[in-house]
Amino acid sequence: MKILLLQNVAGQGKKGDLIEVNIGYARNYLIPKKLGLEATPSVLNEIKQKAAKDQRELEKEIAIANDLVKRIQGETFLIKVRCGQGKMYGSVTAMDVQKSMLEKGFEVDKRKIVLKDTIKELGKYQAELKIMTNISAIVNLNVESDEK
Repeated sequence: MKILLLQNVAGQGKKGDLIEVNIGYARNYLIPKKLGLEATPSVLNEIKQKAAKDQRELEKEIAIANDLVKRIQGETFLIKVRCGQGKMYGSVTAMDVQKSMLEKGFEVDKRKIVLKDTIKELGKYQAELKIMTNISAIVNLNVESDEK
């Protein structure tokens, strides 16, 4: 009997897998415990439609991510920091970079901003934006004192 797994089952498969099991195992264990569902043609059709919908959504997300990379790649962001006697108070964080990006109209989650090293001095740096798996961009950071 073909069963669509609704949850991970040890020794059988993961959620969403289509497996072949004995009728007794399916009817007495998997189906009553809501671990699986009999793979009828309507269930299989529903799986195909869901997979197609997920693929379309993924393609949209990839297109949006690629558009963002084209617009932001190589962009320079100015980060003003408080300084005293030539030294910075604290360091530049991903949140500071995110605020600078928001000022220029780029909305990026701070968890996607990767700073290679801790920025504790004024100067020019680079940061990587890991927007999606295999989609990233390099941006330039210009850290300056906020004193006039």
